[in-house]
Amino acid sequence: MAMVFSKHNQDDSRRESGGRVAGDAHGPAFSFIAPGSMPLPVIVAAPHGGRVYPSKVLAEMRNPELSALRLEDRYVDLLASRIAKQTGTGLMVAHAPRAMLDLNRSREDVDWGMIIGDDKPMVRNSQVNRRARSGLGLVPRRLPGFGEIWRSALPRRELQQRIDNIHRPYHAFLTQELERIRDRWGAALLVDLHSMPPLRRSDSQSRAPKVVLGDRFGASCNGGLIDRAFRFLEAQGYSVAHNRPYAGGFVLDRQSSAGARYPCGAG
Repeated sequence: MAMVFSKHNQDDSRRESGGRVAGDAHGPAFSFIAPGSMPLPVIVAAPHGGRVYPSKVLAEMRNPELSALRLEDRYVDLLASRIAKQTGTGLMVAHAPRAMLDLNRSREDVDWGMIIGDDKPMVRNSQVNRRARSGLGLVPRRLPGFGEIWRSALPRRELQQRIDNIHRPYHAFLTQELERIRDRWGAALLVDLHSMPPLRRSDSQSRAPKVVLGDRFGASCNGGLIDRAFRFLEAQGYSVAHNRPYAGGFVLDRQSSAGARYPCGAG
């Protein structure tokens, strides 16, 4: 895995990058930027904002334009960047696209039916978890209403390279940075930012939600922070939902289990 650390600009901001997107669209898998002296113990992250597609990946997709549009949280990286600039938070943005590997899934969340190779483990379908069975595992396989994303199976060695070059360095860096902030401030807040398709209004709602705040049903974020976020967003005129239909995924599970951190998801 390739890592580059601690580039300081004249404004004393830190700009770092890590991981690697292999192929003709080569480059870092993610970038991080933060003020030299952060005024808040907060990182805003966009794990599904990546749009760096190697031509080989696009050629393997049955319908690249549709699949990319459905899988990406398109332009959420720009939203995250604007939030970070206005508030002085840290900013972490993935460049590797979700089609190659979903950073909000566990490394074990693999649909082995789409993988080929002699070193492929023998896993029964009953052992594959719900996300992989739905088609949206570590490497997405199917889209609702569309079907199979890929023209052919993925070699086992390619899957391992993506894990080593994208998944491992992204989460290792995020954990390291949150621990650094926690050690300085006593706590660290991660806002894992996503976009979503339009939601329908439920029978108990007067309007369809425009924002969903996910905290793993209270497990990953301080309740007072969620309450303040609700009140702020509603005061701005937004209809807000809590955990439904998005409670947060692997990122929140991983980071909330590591001590005095408060990771929250927002869609």
